[in-house]
Amino acid sequence: MPPVPPKPTAILFDWDNTLVDSWPAIHAAVNRTLIAMGQQPWSLDEAKRRIQRSLRDSFPQLFGERWDEARDIYYRSFAEVHLETLRPKDGAVELLAELRERGFYLGVVSNKTGKFLRLEAERLGWHVYFRTLVGATDAARDKPAIEPVDMALAGSGIKRDANVWFVGDGAVDLECARNAGLTGFLVGEPTGEPIPQEMLIPQASGGVWTLPDCAALAALVRSL
Repeated sequence: MPPVPPKPTAILFDWDNTLVDSWPAIHAAVNRTLIAMGQQPWSLDEAKRRIQRSLRDSFPQLFGERWDEARDIYYRSFAEVHLETLRPKDGAVELLAELRERGFYLGVVSNKTGKFLRLEAERLGWHVYFRTLVGATDAARDKPAIEPVDMALAGSGIKRDANVWFVGDGAVDLECARNAGLTGFLVGEPTGEPIPQEMLIPQASGGVWTLPDCAALAALVRSL
């Protein structure tokens, strides 16, 4: 079994809490939505634990038949604040610049609504690093389904296999990597729903790798 992951043909990233810290905006918008819908607001820790799936997958469970009303409240609330509160994760811009310099095919597969994802990438000036930015509702289904991965690789000539890395921060990212046959990475402190033990394949298998931060990921790529 390999002591290192396969050298990547492409690297796909999650967005929230992997490359950027957008929790202040997400937390504020979801609490405004919960209150408007007659529910109790969440603490930040609760929000981090419960928010991983896309809005169209999670809101019907939270709000039932009124989920489309809740969606509109959330979108309005989020749009008001997300660009002003957006912050890069430590080492993220250096990582992306180095990966681009090395010629890697880079993309984003996020459960953030596509229009918000692309606005944030433009605000940070990071759109230049990525060949594609795929958000929620851009594909027929959202992460952890494989459709957004296929969209992110479309036209590249790159096969969806273990030589494509999927870098994220939670169980939904590992599930997406597993569904698509990619090599999964957890970077930083995991958020979202608990990660099932069966997803945490030992590093030596090439299945899942855990790293403390973006700088560690850059160092790993350099070592290959």
